[in-house]
Amino acid sequence: MKIKSAEFVTSAVKPAQYPAAEFPEIAFAGRSNVGKSSLINTLVNRKRLVKTSTTPGRTQLINFFIVNANLMLVDLPGYGYAKVPAAVKKQWGPMIETYLSERPSLKAVVLLMDLRRTPGTEELAFMDWLQQYGVASVPVLTKADKLSKTEQIKQRKRIAEALERTTESLILFSAKTGMGRETIWRQLENLIGSDNGP
Repeated sequence: MKIKSAEFVTSAVKPAQYPAAEFPEIAFAGRSNVGKSSLINTLVNRKRLVKTSTTPGRTQLINFFIVNANLMLVDLPGYGYAKVPAAVKKQWGPMIETYLSERPSLKAVVLLMDLRRTPGTEELAFMDWLQQYGVASVPVLTKADKLSKTEQIKQRKRIAEALERTTESLILFSAKTGMGRETIWRQLENLIGSDNGP
């Protein structure tokens, strides 16, 4: 996809604060510190559209970004070991669940997982949940540059088995090298196009 523009729209915690559902939306989900912000920045060719942080749990709101004035990218709060108060963490589940189950313009969720780790119960539960709600998922394995080619192949196979997906359906991604960027866009364009016409 040719990126002409990419802008931050708003942050929200509840549906009343969401922008109007007039464009197709792609949401990005994953464990804290898995590289969601870096992936979104790489996709839209911007260095700092989404703020990146080494502190897990920095994204505590649902953040909306508009691309080319006709596509919404949505950054969801990370789950897992985020260094945030328990009370805040407790709000995330319902906040994310409400967005994913009630947003009519949502076309797919890009689920990010660290290639170096085998998916845990949270990832498996999340995939099941998306399936239950009929939301398409695009699994992306981040930080691929941290492993050798041989290790990449081994880990991808291991993760595919854990998720009960084909190896080919898991996209290897590196924010450092840009690996996987075009593949992700191709998948997303297919998912958007299937509903939106040519």
